[in-house]
Amino acid sequence: MIIKNKKLFIGLIVIAVLITGFFYFQNQVYYSRGSLKKPINFKIERGESALKIGERLKKEKAISSKICFAYYLWRKNIYGKIIAGEYAVNPQNTIPEIALIITQQKEIVSNEKKITFPEGWDSRKMEARIKKQKLSGDNFLDLVERPNYFRDEYDYGFLAGIPEDKSLEGYLFPDTYFFSMDANAEDIIKKMLDNFDRKLSDDLRSEIQNQNKTIYEIITLASILEKEVKTPDDKKIVSGIFWNRIKIGQSLQSCATLSYILRENKDQYSYEDTQIKSPYNTYLNPGLPPGPISNPGIISIKAAIYPVETNYNYFLSNPETGETIFSKTLEEHNANKVKYGL
Repeated sequence: MIIKNKKLFIGLIVIAVLITGFFYFQNQVYYSRGSLKKPINFKIERGESALKIGERLKKEKAISSKICFAYYLWRKNIYGKIIAGEYAVNPQNTIPEIALIITQQKEIVSNEKKITFPEGWDSRKMEARIKKQKLSGDNFLDLVERPNYFRDEYDYGFLAGIPEDKSLEGYLFPDTYFFSMDANAEDIIKKMLDNFDRKLSDDLRSEIQNQNKTIYEIITLASILEKEVKTPDDKKIVSGIFWNRIKIGQSLQSCATLSYILRENKDQYSYEDTQIKSPYNTYLNPGLPPGPISNPGIISIKAAIYPVETNYNYFLSNPETGETIFSKTLEEHNANKVKYGL
């Protein structure tokens, strides 16, 4: 009788433990939060698995358990319904709330502003958009002129190559961001520089070093490619053309640099335009301009790092379609200009 009672007692303890464990697990799944101190923007890549997303959310301290996260997705039959994109995740978000947000079944509500900076924008356009969104950007351009401050204050080694008289132009990574409504200009710039730091991977930095180039040179050329051509393949070809011109001492003759000087886009620039006295005029001055003319995206940056060698030496853009037309000789190039009305 004592043995039976002992077995019953142990069985009751096991059941109690299991029930307690079950309710604890359920509580973790439905009510737990991570240990975030402030909102973050969390980007999900196309094709990324739920387990990988859970691992990254846990690493970012947005959730307490990747197992609980995966279980909730499975339990609600939304495991395969995660949508690629960038989302605001707040400290108060639970696993169910995050799951609903990243499957876009719940509208994102937060005290943040979502702002997109397109590739090829310069800092002036960025400032205008920041102010339009009613964020504090009053000293944005002043801070952009102080790369040494950000290098020393936040230990951004990639800023070390910027000349003393130049700015952060080129390093303000274009992307979609979520900014707190009380974010100041320094917060905004830091988030953009953090993004640049992540995007310029160790492999890319090693390749730049192996080519005996500097990050500043790469970003300067990438900023031109961003404005000159549209497709990734064309960017690589034009990168090859430009690096070859630099090698042989031929002027880049980039209309994008004229646009930067004039603050005006034209289908065709006049002879007078090409004679403007400016260190950024690549018609008059061989080699790269003194610095970036825009903030390039990662595709243009990679094109500047990995140029494609061809027999082409000239190119132009079809004003009707934007298609890049390449040519090998000046005669062929001039014929193309006539053909496309340039």
